[in-house]
Amino acid sequence: MLRSILGRQISNHRHRELWFRHNQRYGLVNVKLKWVKDKVLDRAVAGERELKAAWIIMSIIAANPEVCLPIYRLCGRHRGPLGLPRDHKVSTFIRRYPNIFDEFHVPDSGGTPVPWFRLTPDAITLNQEYIQVFQENQKDFLDRVCKLLMLTKDMILPIQTIDQLKWDLGLPHDYVHSFIPNYKHVFSLIRLSDDRFGLKLLSWHKELAVSQHETDAISQQMQEDVITGRLSFRVGFPRGYGLNVKFLEWLKEWKTLPYTSPYTDSSHLDSRTNVSEKRNVGVFHELLHLSILKKTERKNVSNLRKRLNLPQKFTKVFERHPGIFYISKKSNTQTVVLRECYDGDRLVHKHPVSEIRSKFACLMKEGFLGRSQGLYKKHTDENSGENDELCHISEVESCENGVEYEEESEGHMFSECESEETDETARLFKLCE
Repeated sequence: MLRSILGRQISNHRHRELWFRHNQRYGLVNVKLKWVKDKVLDRAVAGERELKAAWIIMSIIAANPEVCLPIYRLCGRHRGPLGLPRDHKVSTFIRRYPNIFDEFHVPDSGGTPVPWFRLTPDAITLNQEYIQVFQENQKDFLDRVCKLLMLTKDMILPIQTIDQLKWDLGLPHDYVHSFIPNYKHVFSLIRLSDDRFGLKLLSWHKELAVSQHETDAISQQMQEDVITGRLSFRVGFPRGYGLNVKFLEWLKEWKTLPYTSPYTDSSHLDSRTNVSEKRNVGVFHELLHLSILKKTERKNVSNLRKRLNLPQKFTKVFERHPGIFYISKKSNTQTVVLRECYDGDRLVHKHPVSEIRSKFACLMKEGFLGRSQGLYKKHTDENSGENDELCHISEVESCENGVEYEEESEGHMFSECESEETDETARLFKLCE
């Protein structure tokens, strides 16, 4: 009798287990967790928008043959990539950092002084450091771009899409002209069917078709898991998540599902299954590992669905797997952070370019605080013409542009920035640490 009861219990347990595994494999379990703020990882994201904008402006000025630009050249087509709020004047932002951007004035054809900006010696030195670091690590950046293209179905991405990721990849602002032409045997610039330009990888690089997840498993002597394809992702939750039994059971089973490398064909997977979802997690896990700071804005990957063979609403994996990804809502945007790459708010492994950016953040903090304390003074009119020969504005250029110069009084500039100074100072302090 007892044996019969135990037998039925075991049979029922096995039935439930088989049903659960069947559901895991062939049906997407409806699991949803509330978003919980992670103040520690928020600190890793804070100030990123300002840092990126200042870095891009520095790169644009440094790439100009005359090493200086008028304000209207920085407010035109370059305005979008800066990522500044629409109501935020570029000139106001630049003037926050007088130890990076030196302002002078050149009269236009009508005699009106036009603000121009050039880099200070400190900024020039730091930019040269970045160029040197980039040149010393070109193979690393080449591999990153190759692997990014290998994640796509046709090894092709629009230049516009790569532009959105170039900051995360650590590429120069003008990478299309300064980096890609050095590797004509690796890449090809092509015209896409929608008439945009795209970057194509000419051949498959077998040695690069190994994900960081697989590499880590091998280094940790988990070869058997790699062979069997039972690789699980590292999961960690901060305080505040109400993890119920149902979710924990689902997560335990989900972690044991087969791992599909993002570099293998996934067309046979049913997008409605958890196996397919684990593949989607693996794609973003690899994509974030390709970034030097292991994070990116959510909008940067929103147009990658077809290219990466992902299902509709594919970014929902970020909400469904908050133990792997964290979505920070700092700076009025959503930034996806790979949790495993951070120890608190600091990267576990720092890339040389991230070290340069940290120095740049310190320079920004120094200039911002110094300016607020009145340590920097605006150039007098006597100095405005010292670079007339170098940075000459022709009458044709001045008339053709016909744009506002974004000039404002010092009083207006401070009134606009005053309310943001406390938050800005805190963000820059954090970036500099």
